[in-house]
Amino acid sequence: MVEGSSALVRTTGVLLHPTALPVSPVCGSFGAPSRAWLQSLARHDIGVWQLLPLAPPDATGSPYSSPSSFALNPWLLDADDLVDEDFLSASVLRELPGTVPIQEPCASVDFALADLRSQRLGIALREAWLEQARDQHLAFESWCGKQFWLEDHVLFMELRRQHQGLPWWEWPEGLAAHQRSALNAWKGHHQEALLEHRLLQWQLDRQWQALRHLAGELGVLLFGDLPFYVARDSADVWSHQGLFSILQGGELEIQSGVPPDYFSSTGQLWGTPVYRWWRHRLSGFHWWRSRFVRQWQQVDLLRLDHFRALASYWAVPGSDSTAEHGEWRSSPGAALLKRLRRDAGGSLPLIAEDLGVITPDVEELRDQFGLPGMKILQFAFDGNPSNPYLPENIQGHHWVVYTGTHDNPTTLGWWQQLDLDARERVADRLKGAVHAPGWQLLELGLATEACLVMTPVQDLLHLDDAARFNTPGTVEGNWCWRLSCFDSALDGALSGYGERGAVWGRSLESAAGLLTASASR
Repeated sequence: MVEGSSALVRTTGVLLHPTALPVSPVCGSFGAPSRAWLQSLARHDIGVWQLLPLAPPDATGSPYSSPSSFALNPWLLDADDLVDEDFLSASVLRELPGTVPIQEPCASVDFALADLRSQRLGIALREAWLEQARDQHLAFESWCGKQFWLEDHVLFMELRRQHQGLPWWEWPEGLAAHQRSALNAWKGHHQEALLEHRLLQWQLDRQWQALRHLAGELGVLLFGDLPFYVARDSADVWSHQGLFSILQGGELEIQSGVPPDYFSSTGQLWGTPVYRWWRHRLSGFHWWRSRFVRQWQQVDLLRLDHFRALASYWAVPGSDSTAEHGEWRSSPGAALLKRLRRDAGGSLPLIAEDLGVITPDVEELRDQFGLPGMKILQFAFDGNPSNPYLPENIQGHHWVVYTGTHDNPTTLGWWQQLDLDARERVADRLKGAVHAPGWQLLELGLATEACLVMTPVQDLLHLDDAARFNTPGTVEGNWCWRLSCFDSALDGALSGYGERGAVWGRSLESAAGLLTASASR
C-alpha cells in the first residue's frame, strides 16, 4: 500500500492495442480512433488503457520482436491529422494505399498494405517538407537532436530496405560492422530516404504526445509494455553489438529461452541474444536506462515482460535448436532496478510480468522494489486449492488482476475449450450457471483487493477465439484482429464495466501512487 495515503483507491482498465482500433484505413491510428477510444474510457470512468509495445512490428506483425525498440510503429501514423495540420494535401491522402470509404474499413490488419501505406506516407512527407514553415523545420531539427536512438534507427531501416530485407549480418562488411566511415559514405547517397524515416518518427511522436496530453486531461493512465529481450535483427543489436551475446559475424553465442517444463519437453527457444551483463554494469546500465527513459516519455505505467530474467535467465548455446541444454545464470536485476528507481525519482512505475514457474528469488526481487505482479484468472481453475491465481489466494493490493492477456484465448474461447471437470470447477466457484464467462471472471477480479483489474476488450464484448489476438508458438493469424466499429454494443460494454468498477471509487493520483509504490511498502 502507499504509506500516508488516506484511502486505498483502485481502478479498472482495458487492454486494446492501437492497431486494433476501428474506422481508420488499414489499421488503427494515433489520430481520431485513439481519441475516440480515450474519450470512451473516460466517459465510462475506466482509468487505464493498456497497450502492447508501440515499436515497429516484425514480419509476422509481432510488436515483441521489433527491428527498433526505441522507435514507434509507422503503421499508426494518422494521415487525416497530417492533412488537417497542413503537412499533407488532401489529394495525397486520396492516393494513399488502403484509402477506402469510411464505412468500409479493413476488417483485419493487412501487414503488407500497412507497410506500403506508411512507406508512401514517408515519401509524401518528404516531398512536402520544403514547403513547410520555418518554425516546423526548427521544431523538427530540435526534436531530432534530442533523440539519441534516431540516427541508428533510420540507418538500419533504410539499409534493410536497400538490401531487400536481408538481416544486418548479411550486409557488406563495413555496414554490418557498424563502421562509422562506411556508414558516412553510404549516407551521402541516401539523404532523402533517411529524411523520410526521420519525418515519420517525428510525426508519430507528435501525434502520440498529443494523445498522452489528452489522456492526462481525461484522467486515463497509459499502460505500456516492454519486451525483455530485443530481436537479433534489430537496430539495437546492430548498433550495440558488444552489449549482446553475438559473435563477430552476427551468429548467436548465447540465446534466450526457458527450460523444459510440463508444457514442453524441449523448452522454448526464442532465438534472441541474451545480454552481456558485465558490459552493461561497466557502463552504469546506460543502454537499459536510456530504454526506460524513452518508454516513460510515452506511458505512465510499464509492464516489464519476462521479469524473472532480472533475477536469473536461461542461457542456451547459440547453435542449439532446442532449449534443453541451457543453464540458469544470474542477472544484476537489483542493481539495475536501483539505478532505474533513482532515475525515476524514487519510485518505479513498473508492473512485473511474473507469470509461469516463478522461484523465490524472483518474488524477492519483485517485492524488494514494491512492484505489483500479475494474476490471470483463466489460470485459476485446475482444482488445486493453493493455486495462486484463485481469487481467494490473491491477497493484498500489490497485484494487477486480468481475466486474460493478449497471449490467452478470449475468455469465451477459453470456456469453450475447457473439459467437463474444469467447467464444473468454474461453475462451483461462480455459484451458478456460466453464461458470460468474461464478465463473470471480471466480477471475481473486482472482488479481490488488487490495485488494478484489467480485461481485454474482447472479453467485454463476449467474443470467441475468432477475435483472439495472439497464440504463442504460432506465426500465422496473429496480431491482425480489429474492432469492427465504435457502436452501441461497445459503448454498452464499457458502461457496464465502468459501473462495476465505480464501487471502488476512482482517483488518478491515488491509483497511480498505488501502482508505483516502491520499496517503502
